Amino acid sequence: MEGDKRPDGLRVAVLGCGSVGSQVVRLLLEQADDLAARVGVPVELAGVAVRRLDAPREVEVPADLLTTDATGLVTRDDVDLVVEVIGGIEPARSLILAALESGASVVSANKALLAEDGPTLFEAAEKAGRDLYYEAAVAGAIPILRPLRESLAGDRVTRVLGIVNGTTNFILDKMDTSGAGFAEALEEAQELGYAEADPTADVEGFDAAAKAAILASLAFHSRVTASDVHREGISEVTAADVQSARDMGAVVKLLAICELRADDQGEEAVAVRVHPAMIPRSHPLASVREAYNAVFVESEAAGQLMFYGPGAGGSPTASAVLGDLVTVARNRLAGTRGAGESAYADRAVLPMGETRTRYHVAIDVDDRAGVLAAVAAAFAEHGVSIQTVRQEGRDDDAQLVVVSHEATDAQLSATVEHLRGMDIVREVTSTMRVEGEQE
Repeated sequence: MEGDKRPDGLRVAVLGCGSVGSQVVRLLLEQADDLAARVGVPVELAGVAVRRLDAPREVEVPADLLTTDATGLVTRDDVDLVVEVIGGIEPARSLILAALESGASVVSANKALLAEDGPTLFEAAEKAGRDLYYEAAVAGAIPILRPLRESLAGDRVTRVLGIVNGTTNFILDKMDTSGAGFAEALEEAQELGYAEADPTADVEGFDAAAKAAILASLAFHSRVTASDVHREGISEVTAADVQSARDMGAVVKLLAICELRADDQGEEAVAVRVHPAMIPRSHPLASVREAYNAVFVESEAAGQLMFYGPGAGGSPTASAVLGDLVTVARNRLAGTRGAGESAYADRAVLPMGETRTRYHVAIDVDDRAGVLAAVAAAFAEHGVSIQTVRQEGRDDDAQLVVVSHEATDAQLSATVEHLRGMDIVREVTSTMRVEGEQE
């Protein structure tokens, strides 16, 4: 790779000029002198691939740099580095593969592609002897992937717990602070630009699941895809759920949870899930407000670490892209490459039914003698121990709020189905998982 050095400068192609891409272009142009000083040679913009040449853009791009021929741009022999910020699966995958095959190193922010087909990209980068960096794919400006890949490389990470979607955190925060329902909070998020017109990817957990797959792959040195992640969104979270959490000193958050667990043979396996959960207000993640993100990492030697900051937006994400770009450029000049995929552990992914967690269950029941004992018996029948019970009486019925001890998700689900079939139970009004211990 020694012959790849370009003492006169490195040339960068950018794929996409939307919210993130336009800010990448701006930083490349405005900070050219600083980037040259940090890298060691000038870093020049070779071209920007767009779908429409005449589309309005946040940043003015010189017309001679714009092109609609993305494949032609990434395969040019004078392009050293390619930044992919168009998102989606295709044509992003084909363009990244073409760039690597043509000898360019790649920086990507594409969480969906990495979570679906990361191994194909990593293998192509390995074959080409080029870098593939993707810090911006998870949690925007927050440096979390590099600490997992490099800073904690000598440690053993056991758990990663994170709020990795700003839209859902904004909605749940508004529901907690104002008492609003889901629909009302979503409407406010859309008005403020935190949520898309079609918010499905965010509110149904698809975005967070892709990020969880990437985090788990890095933390546990095993291949995890988005399809391996158990996913539930927040559209079913009610104002009553949020109030019930408040009553028990907790708050509802959409969490990405990646952890090492023992399977039924006693072997270490990976458990990865995304779902709304109640966490104590004493937990560091409980104080993450509005559209901010945070990732909580637990490891054997370092203990507990938290990474916090803006998890989305053009400028914050572009900051992460440029950080990767500087590293990749330095590697290119030195004739080296950074660490590639680390999947040596090859741990299995546990099905959700075998994952151990706790539950908060709200049950409307007949207000008469023996009800509490019957409900407790239903939990016991499925091997679920009750941690706390709170009862609220009304005119002719009552509500029981039960928080269980840790059990498998299958046991807890079976318990809830059992409760729904009992004559004394009018309705199981809410079920939600509980994470973290109350202090």
